[in-house]
Amino acid sequence: MTLTIIGGGMAGCEAAWQAAERGVKVVLYEMRPVRKTDAHITDKLAELVCSNSFRSDDHESNAVGLLHEEMRRAGSLIITTADEHKLPAGGALAVDREKFSEAITQKIESHPNITLIREELAEIPDTPTIIASGPLTSSALAEKIAALTNIDSLAFFDAIAPIVYADSIDMSKAWFQSRYDKGETEAERKAYLNCPMSEEQYNAFIDALLNSPTSDFKEWEKDTPYFNGCLPIEVMAERGRETLRFGPMKPVGLTNPHQPDVKPYAVVQLRQENAYRTLFNIVGFQTKLKYGAQGDVLKMIPGLENARFARLGGIHRNTFLNAPKLLDSHLRLKSAPHIQFAGQIIGVEGYVESASMGLLAGRFAAGDMQLPPPTTAHGALLNHVTGGAEVETFQPMNVNFGLFPPCETQTKGKKATRKRSRAQAYCERALNDWDVWINQPALATA
Repeated sequence: MTLTIIGGGMAGCEAAWQAAERGVKVVLYEMRPVRKTDAHITDKLAELVCSNSFRSDDHESNAVGLLHEEMRRAGSLIITTADEHKLPAGGALAVDREKFSEAITQKIESHPNITLIREELAEIPDTPTIIASGPLTSSALAEKIAALTNIDSLAFFDAIAPIVYADSIDMSKAWFQSRYDKGETEAERKAYLNCPMSEEQYNAFIDALLNSPTSDFKEWEKDTPYFNGCLPIEVMAERGRETLRFGPMKPVGLTNPHQPDVKPYAVVQLRQENAYRTLFNIVGFQTKLKYGAQGDVLKMIPGLENARFARLGGIHRNTFLNAPKLLDSHLRLKSAPHIQFAGQIIGVEGYVESASMGLLAGRFAAGDMQLPPPTTAHGALLNHVTGGAEVETFQPMNVNFGLFPPCETQTKGKKATRKRSRAQAYCERALNDWDVWINQPALATA
């Protein structure tokens, strides 16, 4: 079997390495330098564009550090090469950009089972293929993917809404209720978490929203349309002070059980982001506010004063699939199972997350079809993008403990101590389960 991989970024290189190490002949296509992008500078594989950091390397109490460690134990090309070119960065894993990319390129080019071809592949083969073309997928390839998946467009500005950890929401102010109590089941009638605002609180919130700094578009992003016409909340607010109150913050059909005789002037709704109900998406609150200001503004919402965010909102040009709808549990396209996807194009954010999905895709393509346990960082992220996330609201996500099945931990002690203890329990459980998984014999049926 020959495996075609499109894209020489983090995910593509990792997938190629994992498959090649298992005896699969791989042809890896990278369009640079024949066709350049607006973000890359060199012609090296796995070029670090936005940062030289892979973020925290703490695998005892940090989700991304846990992902690092799982990758190390699985023989990851990306993480082991990062370790070889590590720079002092406190608890983070930072690397020398040039040396890192040079080393990855050299390792890929010298592997006996990998053939590197420098050209744009605009046609999708009808043989086993992994598409790992990233957020800057070429227009020609994006058109082919769109046609294959019945999607009108893959390139857009996705204004993404913030996601809050459920256990940081003040339930003495918030309550569960769907508008007009719609739904046939109790769960449906309580599908939304509501945070009420008085008129004074609403006006103060609008003032803060309108006066906060926003992220600027790069020159090459300016003509890209918004995803499905969705507008950032600050853009809606600019159209009139009452726009949000008649949009995502409308107070109709809701009764606050904490103050049943007081009708809210506006209501912010949150909807569960994952099956475990550990994460909640702030409905309609896509935003391009800068991160520092964003946290301050969002904490003005009653019930979110002490909110912790799994992801803040943002807006950028992106290319990604609605993976929970289109892909199966092994990252294969449901309508064409010989095609797999990996990396940012499946809706994960970050270098490490992209590489980790490449690691799994490469193993799956080589015939190891056992799924990693959902208690591991890889399993939790895979489960989220292939079924755990809500299809209608799916947006790119970093790895975080909110994606994991809940873990029993101690509840006594100071808040900071409890938080670290809980994170340590997640990490310990994950690494134990990961070690069992990577040492099992390959299962070639799925």
